[in-house]
Amino acid sequence: MLGSLTKSDLQRDIDSLVQSVGGQPLSRDARRTSREHLSRLRNAYRDRPDLFDPATIQLLQQLAEELNTLPPSVGISPREVLRSTFGYAAFRSGQEEIIQAVLEGRDCIGVMPTGAGKSLTYQIPARILGGTTLVISPLIALMKDQVDALTELGIRATFINTSLDFEERRSRVAALRAGRYELVYAAPEGIEASLSEVLVGCDIRLVAVDEAHCISQWGHDFRPAYRNLTGLKTRLGGVPILALTATATAEVVTDIERQLGMRAPKQFRGSFFRPNLRLHVYRKGDGRNTRADLLALVRERADRSGIVYCLSRKTVEATAEFLREHGVRAMPYHAGMDPADRSRVQDAFRRDEIDVVVATVAFGMGIDKPNIRYVIHRDMPKSLESYYQEIGRAGRDGAPSDCVLFYSWAEVASFDRFTDGVDDQTVRARGRDQCREMFAWADRRACRHQTLVAYLGEAIAPCRTACDVCTKTDLLASVRAESVKPRKKSRDAFEGLTADDALLARLKSLRKQLADARGIPAYLVFSDAALIQMVERRPSNDSELLAVSGVGPKKLAQYGAAFLAALRSAT
Repeated sequence: MLGSLTKSDLQRDIDSLVQSVGGQPLSRDARRTSREHLSRLRNAYRDRPDLFDPATIQLLQQLAEELNTLPPSVGISPREVLRSTFGYAAFRSGQEEIIQAVLEGRDCIGVMPTGAGKSLTYQIPARILGGTTLVISPLIALMKDQVDALTELGIRATFINTSLDFEERRSRVAALRAGRYELVYAAPEGIEASLSEVLVGCDIRLVAVDEAHCISQWGHDFRPAYRNLTGLKTRLGGVPILALTATATAEVVTDIERQLGMRAPKQFRGSFFRPNLRLHVYRKGDGRNTRADLLALVRERADRSGIVYCLSRKTVEATAEFLREHGVRAMPYHAGMDPADRSRVQDAFRRDEIDVVVATVAFGMGIDKPNIRYVIHRDMPKSLESYYQEIGRAGRDGAPSDCVLFYSWAEVASFDRFTDGVDDQTVRARGRDQCREMFAWADRRACRHQTLVAYLGEAIAPCRTACDVCTKTDLLASVRAESVKPRKKSRDAFEGLTADDALLARLKSLRKQLADARGIPAYLVFSDAALIQMVERRPSNDSELLAVSGVGPKKLAQYGAAFLAALRSAT
């Protein structure tokens, strides 16, 4: 059929597309039709390149870019998607501004702390823009978690990475080509392989780059594979790029913009102050028994989820074994483990089958588990950026959570030995500076939050209530005092809220039963915060249950009857 295509046929086709686009707001259907029209012309170019002179090719590139910068589709608003799909009544700080920039076709860099809801800034546009949103994510575990969560909400999503066997990968790639997914997650390593060619032929409307600091050599977690993304914007016809990270200095932001080929991106920086995180810092030595202190902290938080970070794999293994010997449900996690073993640890942690993961920094990036109640650094992290990222995995649900750091100059010496093998003198010097900045921050007797966010470029007043310096409290002293008292059952993390504890326990039990039956983590059914609201409000019908934050129509249909029955039985 394409063999009979003439130059005049091609020109009529292009004129029709130009008239359709026209720069005016398009309905979702009209936008989809125009993009399908453009896709047909791309296919024609692949089959009959002789019909396309340089001017025609340039015009089609301009039309592709125009389609990506048109005003948002008519007929559905971000707030409608937030309520109808995700079950929330209001945006968190920064979310709506970023979403609007993306819908306007703007490139955007969002620097938002962990727990600020970065994923909604591309998930909501994916529902509005149509086509497929490509999400670049560094860890396979994160992809699976988010795809599971989106599937629970009725959103068509998948991931494509090396964990898939040949047949499953081929099936998903075919579905991607056919436009069956709203969101597709991929690792940066996959972009340089065959998937890159596949994407060029797909209807990609937005590229979201999560953990974008990984593309910068000045970032605290530089990953060379992220450099595969250079030129991706051009290859995909100028689609908007949304770069997201929890921490980024000014030089890292500049590097992100340059490496991703972003065009005058809108920038949004959220507040890095997390008042629900209570920061405590202890210097090792002077008779302190770090291992005993660690055990006391973990025991005092029995039945609560926590992460213990260690500098080396050897220390990870030894610490996990030590905790297990003392009755703690703990497992190790580090890059030297078999991938299948690492996956088992992650799954057990997500499903609350273990309480503690003892890990190197290989664990945690992109962890979505909202009820992590504490993060303990047995050893000092290599930089303040790393420290902020790692403590940010605690308290994502907004409940009070403890972050305890043990540090010493010995760790600075260890990091120096690591950097000795780095050939680039600039990178080596920066690494040495960063670990010394980390040590100086820990050693300083000033508000922890104020000095931490100052390093990230934000000025705030002293926290007054959320660090050891401001409150003049010694967490370990209180733990030791508690340890001599008769042991009590661990209190719920949301203690102090006006809720019927017995009903809350029944709802959590029901949640776990439903989650186990579906093979998903319990928090993907409903969050702890949603259960608390159910107990407080006691909804008795569908409309009242829909008013609970985090309950949307899809979850109402899946779980509403069971939870309403449990709530009625308690009245």
